[in-house]
Amino acid sequence: MTFTSEMNFDKKIFYIHFMETIFITGANGFLGQHLTKYFAFKNFNVIASGRGACRIAAKEKFKYAELDLTNKGAVKECLQLYQPSVIIHTAAMSKPDECNNNKEACLLNNVDATKNLIEASQLFSPHFIYISTDFVFGEDGPHDEENKPAPLNFYGETKLMAETLVTQSNLLNSIVRIVFIYGATWEGMRPSFLHWVKNNLEQNKKIKVVSDQQRTPTHVVDICSGIEKIINQKTQGIFHLAGKDILSPYQMAITVANVVGLDKSLIEKVTSETFPEPVIRAKKSGLKIGKAMDILKYSPVSFEEGVRLTFGQKNKN
Repeated sequence: MTFTSEMNFDKKIFYIHFMETIFITGANGFLGQHLTKYFAFKNFNVIASGRGACRIAAKEKFKYAELDLTNKGAVKECLQLYQPSVIIHTAAMSKPDECNNNKEACLLNNVDATKNLIEASQLFSPHFIYISTDFVFGEDGPHDEENKPAPLNFYGETKLMAETLVTQSNLLNSIVRIVFIYGATWEGMRPSFLHWVKNNLEQNKKIKVVSDQQRTPTHVVDICSGIEKIINQKTQGIFHLAGKDILSPYQMAITVANVVGLDKSLIEKVTSETFPEPVIRAKKSGLKIGKAMDILKYSPVSFEEGVRLTFGQKNKN
């Protein structure tokens, strides 16, 4: 286990959140990188952790801890060193097909890793925020927090197992379920579905996009903002942080084409049978956000506005 620091930041007056040290797992991933930059920019004391070297391109000040969450001893040593007041646990084995093909690794990374973090947190009792998924549900979405989980695949099962570990712990805890994240990318990040659409249309390539699936796509900054509200209010419980629009991937692709001014006739509407998958996924998925809007005053952008933010497009109005 190694510890390094990112020391390159603007010289300006900082309003430091002295009492809040936020430890982010899975910090090299899409959400993890956005969370690290978001909270570091707001001058929280951020400890970003992940497997391997830091891949976060950021000018803000934060520390990086290289850490394998499946190593119980290393997790205990690291958390005792920093003793964060908040842990945001985003790290997971998250590709359903890979999880189904290697169930032992999936259990190790999604369930055992969560258990290691919870056990190592007992001495200093942080606010434990667990990032979960709409995959804990089955069909007939969008779902609210009161709907009974019924995962359709092993990935969803392990995320539900981890949720149970968190809720049964004696820590102040919050479960944040998310769905279909999108947003800006930078060097070292994998392109999202939106970027795949844009890149292909820019090259005048025809693409096939399914129209019989339903999602509530979520701009990543809205998730960051929602989690900040949970931290500030020290709110416990399950919260769905998702977008306000219910859309099919085809509708999303058409919106991308319209916003960035590309030829939407290149987008062919198809059904999910066009792309058979080995693992069952819900067709009608998505999350309802009424609870978050009421308690957290969560207010996500529209999908069209999110696309504009993703690609740096100005609003036409």
